[in-house]
Amino acid sequence: MKIDIPEVLDAAGSKRRHIFVAAAAEAFFANGYGETTMSSIAAVVGGSKTTLWSYFPSKEALFAAVVDDVIERHGQALSVELPEDEDIVLVLRRFGKVLMATLLSEPILNLHRLVIGEARRFPHLAELFYERGPRRGMARLAIYLARAMDKGELRRGEPLAAARQFAALCQAGSYQFAIMNVCSQQRDVQTISDIELAVETFCRGWAVDR
Repeated sequence: MKIDIPEVLDAAGSKRRHIFVAAAAEAFFANGYGETTMSSIAAVVGGSKTTLWSYFPSKEALFAAVVDDVIERHGQALSVELPEDEDIVLVLRRFGKVLMATLLSEPILNLHRLVIGEARRFPHLAELFYERGPRRGMARLAIYLARAMDKGELRRGEPLAAARQFAALCQAGSYQFAIMNVCSQQRDVQTISDIELAVETFCRGWAVDR
């Protein structure tokens, strides 16, 4: 889903825009998308609603800006290196660690919780979030896995399905507790164990038949 957001090039305008995005993120995470109004965000920042609308033509466009801001600052999984000349186990382990560091960061968790909580009333928000974040990460991993299949390092199959399976395996443990806000004193240890088991299970499942 494409949301057009006007670009503001001058420094003052850019700073003002960032203030609006930060205020919107705080409001969305605290009150939900449906209960947050453009007027309330403008009131928090100060100034007229007209000024806010000049930056963002709709609340959905403002939500898209919040998503982009959170992902840009915390979405390390979208930029982690996936070198083809390195052992696949090492690459998957690195990707798994960065993926979980991304998913377990508080801003990303808050974003996931917000989207899940509003998915029934505002399904387009889930689509927007998926297109701007998770889909991009899965596409990068799928390209890497497709090349591993071409080189005979993995058995042939649907690369995107394989990417989703690996991501799901990484999230099978500590992430489930984190997304429900269940505290765990051993989260870091559990996460490392989750990643190691995910890599082992994935490689067994996608091993080349000999």
